[in-house]
Formats: sequence, C-alpha cells, structure tokens
Amino acid sequence: MAFEINELIAESNREFAESARGLIQSESSLARLRRLRDSVPGFDKPMWGKLAAAGWTSIFIPEQRGGLGLGLDAAAAIATVIGQMPIPEPYVAAAIMPAIALLELEATESVNNLLARIAQGELICGLAWQEKAGQLNVSDAATYLTREDALFRLKGSKKWVSPGNGADGWLVQCSRGDDDVLVWVSCADKGVTIERVRRIDGSFVAHLTFDVAVAQERIVASGSKVRSALDKALDAGRFVASHELLGISAQAFNMTLDYLQTREQFGKPIGANQALQHRMVDAYMHILLLSASLKETWTAYCKGDITLSAVASLVKARANLVAVSVSKLAVQLHGAIGYTDELDVGLYLKRALHLSAWLGNEDRHRLRYIKDQLNAQSNSSDSSKNENVAATDHHEDPNAMADRDFACMVRRFLVDHYPSSLRHVARRLYWSEVKDWYHLLSSKGWLAPAWPKAFGGMGLSPEKQLIFFEEMEKYGVARLPDQGIINLGPVLIKYGTAQQQQAYLPKILSGEHIWCQGYSEPNAGSDLASLKTEALADGDDFIVNGQKIWTTLAHNATHIFALVRTDKTVKKQAGISFLLIDLSCPGITVSPITNLLGDQEFCEVFFDNVRVPQANLVGRLNEGWTIAKALLGFERIFAGSPQQSHHAFSILTTLARKENLFTSEFFLQRYAQLRMDIADLESLFSMFAGYVKNGADLPPSISLLKIWATETYMRIGLELARSADEHGGQFDDTHYEDGTVINSLAPFTHSMVTTIYGGTNEIQRNIVARHVLNLPV
Repeated sequence: MAFEINELIAESNREFAESARGLIQSESSLARLRRLRDSVPGFDKPMWGKLAAAGWTSIFIPEQRGGLGLGLDAAAAIATVIGQMPIPEPYVAAAIMPAIALLELEATESVNNLLARIAQGELICGLAWQEKAGQLNVSDAATYLTREDALFRLKGSKKWVSPGNGADGWLVQCSRGDDDVLVWVSCADKGVTIERVRRIDGSFVAHLTFDVAVAQERIVASGSKVRSALDKALDAGRFVASHELLGISAQAFNMTLDYLQTREQFGKPIGANQALQHRMVDAYMHILLLSASLKETWTAYCKGDITLSAVASLVKARANLVAVSVSKLAVQLHGAIGYTDELDVGLYLKRALHLSAWLGNEDRHRLRYIKDQLNAQSNSSDSSKNENVAATDHHEDPNAMADRDFACMVRRFLVDHYPSSLRHVARRLYWSEVKDWYHLLSSKGWLAPAWPKAFGGMGLSPEKQLIFFEEMEKYGVARLPDQGIINLGPVLIKYGTAQQQQAYLPKILSGEHIWCQGYSEPNAGSDLASLKTEALADGDDFIVNGQKIWTTLAHNATHIFALVRTDKTVKKQAGISFLLIDLSCPGITVSPITNLLGDQEFCEVFFDNVRVPQANLVGRLNEGWTIAKALLGFERIFAGSPQQSHHAFSILTTLARKENLFTSEFFLQRYAQLRMDIADLESLFSMFAGYVKNGADLPPSISLLKIWATETYMRIGLELARSADEHGGQFDDTHYEDGTVINSLAPFTHSMVTTIYGGTNEIQRNIVARHVLNLPV
C-alpha cells in the first residue's frame, strides 16, 4: 500500500492540504522546478503572490493581525504537500520563520507593518541569525550595531541565510553593548554584500556581509525578547521542515513501491525478492514512526507536556534520517536509472540532503535534546527514587485526571505497596513470587488497565496506559504471569459467549485462574497454521492429542488456551479452532525448558487423549484462525509496549550515572538516539492502541510495532552490555557501594527472545510486505 498523503496529515488540516495540492498541480510542475534550479534566485515573485493569495503566508497568523489563525500545524500540513510535490519557493524560510519571530515581539508599528506585508505576500523576508556552521540556537552575535551621529552603523556577517538573493530584506540579529537587537535591512541598502551559496537541490542561500547605515525606525526590537523570539522561530521552522521531509519520504517510497511492483527481472517482478521487501518494510516503518511522532509531539506540545525545542529536535533528527535513507534507498532500488537526472526520484534525494543539513543535522539535535533532558532531570527530584510523593489517590475517572496527577497517583501506590525486593529484577518471576502483588492489584482494580470497566478493567485511554506502564517501568515493577490479562481477556471480551465471560474473566482478575498460551509447536512456530495438535469431537467433548512448545510459564499456570486442528480436509488456516483447557485434566504433561540464562521460563506441554468440553470452544468450530489473528494483534500490541525499553533504558541511565558516562559525547550520541527511539515507540504504540480503544480491528501493520519495540529493546540491551565494559560479560549482578545493583547483560539476553516469539521479526516483515505493501510473491 502506497502512502496517501492525507493519512499523514491530521484530519482537521486535510481540506487546506487538498487546496495546497490543487494549487501546486495547476501552477508548479516538476518541470518548473527543474527549469528554475540553478538560476538566481531560483524562484519567482509572481508565484509567491499566488501562494499568499491562497493563504499560505498568513495561515497561522491570528485573525486580529491579518491572518487566518489556523495554527502552525496547518502550515505543517502544507509543508507535507510541498515535500510530496516540491516547489522552488522558500516556504519555511520566508513564510514561517520571520512571521513567528515577529509574533513573539511587542506589537509595535514596525512589527505590525512587517507582519502585514509578509502575510499579504508583498514582502519576501529572511532571518539572518547564523554566524557559524552547526549553530542551533541564537547566541551572542559578532555582528554589531553602533551609534553613528543620527544613525546607527551595522557591521558584520551572517551565513546560510535563506532566502538570500530574491529576498526583499532580512531581519538581522546583532549586538549593541550587552543587548540583542533585531534590525530590518533591505536588499537595496548600500553596504549589503550577497555571496550566493548553491545547494545540492539547485536552490540558493547566502552569506551576507553588512556595513550599513541604519535609521532608528529600522530597529525592530531589542532586549531579551529578541533571542527567545528567534529561537522559537527556528524551532517552528524545524517542525514545519520536518513535515516537508515527511512528504519527501512518502513520495520517494511510493515511487519505489510502484517500480518494485511493475519492473520485471528474470521473468518476475523484482519486488518478489525478499531482501528488497524487507528493506521496503523498514522504510515504511520509519516513515510511519516519523508520522506518528509528528502528530503525538504536536499534541503533547499543545497540552503543555513538552517544549517546542524538544519537539523540534525530536522530529528534525528523525526526519533527517528518514528522508535521506528512504530517498537514498529509492535511488538504489531503481538501479542505474535511479542515478540519472532524468528520473524524478533524484530530485527528492537532493531536496532531502538540503533540508537535513539546514537548521541542524541529526547529531546536533540529538545532543541538544538529551542535554536539555538531563538538565531538566538534574533540576528536579528523581521520580523513581522520590519516596515523598504527594498522596493523590483520587476516586475519579483516571482518564479525566490530569496526566501528572494520574502519574503521581500510580507512583504513590507503588511507593506504598510494591515489594522493594522485587524492584528491577533481571529475570521473569514465577507465580509464587508475585502472587501477593497480583492479588493487591486485583483488589484495587488495577490488574487489567486496557479492559473495559464493564468487565472489571480500568478502561484506560491509550495515553493513560502509556503513563501507567511508564510509571511501573520506572519503578522497576516485574512482569506478572499475564497471558490471561493481555491476551485471553480481550479475546473473550470480543469473541466469547456471555457464559464464557462470566465463567473466566472474574477468575482471571482474582488470580484463581492463571493462563498460558498454547500456540507454537515443533515445526509450527512462525508457521503457526501448520500446527498438528488435534481435537476430535466425541459426544459433548473434544479429545485432544499433540504437543505445544515455548509455552511461557506453563508450569505456573492452571489453564491453557490453545489452537487445535479440528478439520484436516480444508486448507490449513480453515481447520483450526480456539479451545480453553484446564491443565489439571488427565493426560496433560508439562515439561520445563531451561533457557540460555539457566532460567525455566518456557515449557513443553503434551496432550495425550485429553478430554475437553465442547463448551470450552471460543467462537465457531474451525474459525479459530480469525481469533488467532486477533490475539496475535493483542500480543503484538503488548509486545509493542514501551515497557521493556523503558526498563532497560532506566538501567542504562543508572549505569551511566555510576560510571560517569555522560561526560562522553560519543556515549551521549548513542544514549540520545535510544531515548528518541523510545519516544517514537511511544508515539507508534499510542497510534495502534487507539484502534483498540475505538473497537476497530488491528491492521496488519501492527507487525511494525512489534518489530520496532523489540529491536529498540535489543539495541538498548546491547548498548548497556557494551557500556558496562568488563561487567557487560558478567552473568551475575554488579553491586555498588551505595547498594545499587545492576545486571548489565540481562536486558540484552532477555531481548533476544522478544524478536522471536509471537512470530519472528522476519516473519513480521513478510506480513507487512504482503498484506500492507502488496508486494508480489
């Protein structure tokens, strides 16, 4: 399935995006882009006037100040369309950034005049703030302003100014004594020198040199507001430019997908090659991650949960990587023709290279983001260690609570009730070790966060579920024997009879029934439809014979839900049923398997003429495959939870503090990327959890969540083992003098199985290739 650009845009902004698409289609083809590249200034003012007439230059300016008042996210929607259908006009640099800066300043006559002219398209204006390569924030300027009789004299230079040639003038940041000053300089002013700098996509920026006489009325603003206004303008520009990079990524992907589906080699479409399919699945996944991150971070910013600078660095770092890697892949998979100028895919790669280098590359944004996060943490108490959490045990609906109040309530409960001896354990705990905690959660009604309240669950929204799990992970809460909670419960709620719901759901919540999952068999793991465990009807019962393997904690369970073959005469998916089995039935043998860490987490389960009531059939006979797919969706939602990654990352953070690793910029870069990967995972998880909340079927693309979650967990585990030096090869815990205990190897070794169970990640990629991207077999 190709990306529909509308899917990448919030519904509230799609109408304006459609209008933008229509304007570009009628006024600016790729042939026009090719014609204007490398010519100075690379765009034309009549077209800028058409963009202004369509509202592009005034879209987020408040109505009372002459704009449409639709918000920065509406401008970002236009940028997504521009990414898909590139135009040479400098939309972000000349329509977004200068207007944002002016809106942050005192509404003087000078500011209002400039803002009105930008909104009306009369003025093409740039921001001149940067003086050295790699600069992300506005800093003390070497460009300075001095008094010269009745005028002022501006001297200095600015680099990588966009637009350069073609701009009517610039808002120039300079110093006057200890003050920051913003000065309006016209391109016609005597003493302005413009050095053109050609970009890879054929556009231009400029290095500007000033020795200009400046009248008092040209001083737009001075003081502390100047720097904060410009910084906000830069971060707004990064946010909008990230949407343009999203559009580039989606279009380059779509062009490549179409080519793989139609181009034949050796007698069949090249898209049938599994290696190419997996590369395309990964590209699709990264675009989806970027899209989810852009939506979720904007929502969080609007709620006041994250700063604009954090949003900008998160999305710009991800967008840079995605756009360059996807468009580079597009060139590669098109073969030799992809390296020619005649193929349009090259235009997208070159635009991606330009934008990824402009306003900060991914390395610099990773460092800015993580340093801000670490500074914020050092200025506040560590919530995972704070034993003086305010009591906020409200009895209101958790979904109606403020996020911070809800998090505080969960944290307070953990501090008061969770056994300290079970915090941050490095292995899967057995029922005997966690049953008291299970019963306590049950008594509070917190055992099943995702179940509807009508069935005894918490009924948490996806957002609140994220907070709930994050607080559990930060506190080091161990995972329960939870197959009944995360898998069987949702299946019975959706497919079970009223009698089955009444018989089993309360006993899951009470802990009377502990369930395990009987899916995999020898030679039928990822190829689940090839299972051979058989259930033959015999009166009111089934007689079950066969074997299940890799059954997690079956030796702790009281019951197993299993897929069994009930018809051998039809295709293999069609003859499967979903059966509930009491493990105390005669003929069942459970044999634990020792894993490579020496733990017994998995088991084999043997069935020898086991008699099971037909009333235990969930759904209809021979229609268990539908239920199996739904359960695998629930399992992949759970496997896609950020829980495990948060847990491993908290251990990595503790190690970094103990070993003083934050002083290493090399470590900081890796640490920051992992934290950003978790942020993207949270966004993707929230998107798919929304399907469950709304009662919709999970799409096949849920496999992407499982892939990203488990591979992020593994990357964190590998980093932890590597950063621990000699301790990274140590089986036992490392004990510090202050009582801190770290097992540096456990997260990685435990992560290995997560990429295997529930269908290996390679199988997940095959599912997406076939059922989402429709690539040929």
